[in-house]
Amino acid sequence: MRAAGERQPAAPAGGGPGAVAARAGRAARAREVAGALAAAWIVYAKELVDALRDRRTLLTVLLSSVAVGPLVLVLVSTLVGGIERRAEARSVVVHGLAHAPTLANYLARQTYTVREAPPDYEEQLRKSRLGEPVLVVPQDFEAALRAGEAPLLEVVSAASNQRASSGAGTLVRLLRGFNQEQATLRLAVRGVAPALLEAVRVEERDLSTAATRAAQLATMVPFFVLMAVLYGALNAALDTTAGERERGSLEPLLMAPVPRVALVLGKWGAVASVAMLIAVLSCASFLPGQWLLRSEVLAAMFRFGVREAAWFVALLLPLAGALSALLMALAIRCKSFKEAQANTTVVLLVVSLLPLVTVFNQEGEQPWHLWLPALAQATLMGRVLKGEALPWMDLAVPVFVALGVTVLSLFYVARLLRRAALK
Repeated sequence: MRAAGERQPAAPAGGGPGAVAARAGRAARAREVAGALAAAWIVYAKELVDALRDRRTLLTVLLSSVAVGPLVLVLVSTLVGGIERRAEARSVVVHGLAHAPTLANYLARQTYTVREAPPDYEEQLRKSRLGEPVLVVPQDFEAALRAGEAPLLEVVSAASNQRASSGAGTLVRLLRGFNQEQATLRLAVRGVAPALLEAVRVEERDLSTAATRAAQLATMVPFFVLMAVLYGALNAALDTTAGERERGSLEPLLMAPVPRVALVLGKWGAVASVAMLIAVLSCASFLPGQWLLRSEVLAAMFRFGVREAAWFVALLLPLAGALSALLMALAIRCKSFKEAQANTTVVLLVVSLLPLVTVFNQEGEQPWHLWLPALAQATLMGRVLKGEALPWMDLAVPVFVALGVTVLSLFYVARLLRRAALK
């Protein structure tokens, strides 16, 4: 027994053998994690350099990301500009206008230029050689008009001829104006007020905002940036997995003293970096691409600025990582590059078709749209173009799904590489 005032011996500074062992275990795990991260960084740098050295990958980056914006906008503006030029030309192609002086006078007062239809106008319309519909006037037009009858006017076009079909509606509205004018004159001659025929007045009111109407013209932007990211990640993912297996460089890499997790993370990081780079470049390419718009109406309505580009990039980055991991998981099983291309065709088809749901869906946006990759990004990018708010819950769902796809795909790749190393 010790005296009451005697001090107990101090405990060891380390807290006993158990505490020392625990600290040693934590330090060992920390060194393992640091070593794995360092190895993953080395693999990442090596794979990224190899990907950028690949001419095919570089060509894909340049064509799919840098050129996609200006090319798409030039094509769209050319189409819209052609429609505007035909509308401003105010010309009508008529067959047999000599039989209708009254109609000719009306067309002249509407400042329309009349051109005689060629003799074989039907054949030219079928073969899309004639880009305007043809108005056919019967020989008894004036006689029927004087007798108070309704002569038959034919607007001839072809559904396969898009240019002629688009102008048919304008020509029909022009003839309705002539019809209304003649009806008004007949009522005035008989002393009847034309206003008596209008029981109600009808006015149209459009609830769409300017941003919503502009978004209709920019619906192709989300689709093209999604395709750029997908095809940009495709070559890099296939080359770092099936490509290395085909070249015989994967087996020596598996024999290196590198943790499988570090190896998979390094490879995935390089592929995801290429996909994310393409996402940034493709979104940014639409900013200077707007300078190439040839249509003033399209240039005024097309709203895609720095804010929209930043939102697009933020929405595409998680998807780029998920697609990179998924393509690697499908390609790691293949022994050749061509076999991997065949196996990933399903992913390419699904990802390219899902965004079209927003185009053909007539019932509006549905909650399940946010749970499907590619469709969720297309839906949210459409909201950005319309200027609508993005609740954090709607943003969290696609990120959560992309994270789940990434983790599961990388786990599958690591498992296959571990089995390959054991063999």
